[in-house]
Amino acid sequence: MLKYTTTDIVFSEVPDEVSLAITISGCPNRCPGCHSPQLQQAIGTTLDNAALDKLIAPYENAVTCVCLMGGDAEPSQVVALAKHIKQSHPQLRTAWYSGRDLMPQGEEYLDYVKLGAYRASFGPLDSPTTNQRMLKRIADGRRKDITEFFQRKGPRARATATAGE
Repeated sequence: MLKYTTTDIVFSEVPDEVSLAITISGCPNRCPGCHSPQLQQAIGTTLDNAALDKLIAPYENAVTCVCLMGGDAEPSQVVALAKHIKQSHPQLRTAWYSGRDLMPQGEEYLDYVKLGAYRASFGPLDSPTTNQRMLKRIADGRRKDITEFFQRKGPRARATATAGE
């Protein structure tokens, strides 16, 4: 059973989307340097279709995407939630931030997927040496690697833009 701890409206986790990010606990990955080690515990509120609909309802006309942050212990449940979103809220896109290295079965319900465990020596998604990848499902069903978007928008790009102001 998936549980979530927090929600937030975010602008940078999924390119060109205003996302309702739902943070899921119970992470099995135990990445060294994890920025949210408390999420390794199965804490929070049950995340099922009814709970998901209640979380989406106040923001349905304000967001373009629902981003499930975690859920690596139960990828089939993440996919089931994404399928529910597609069926009940067809105007919304879906995203999954995962520390896994492989795409789950049923990935056609996920418009965006971030794959790869955090490895400090490679850096986060906005690092040019990252091992993580953000993939976007394109019209023909294939996946396009859009990781470079984060690297253009990363800290170096922000520092350069700020220095030029």
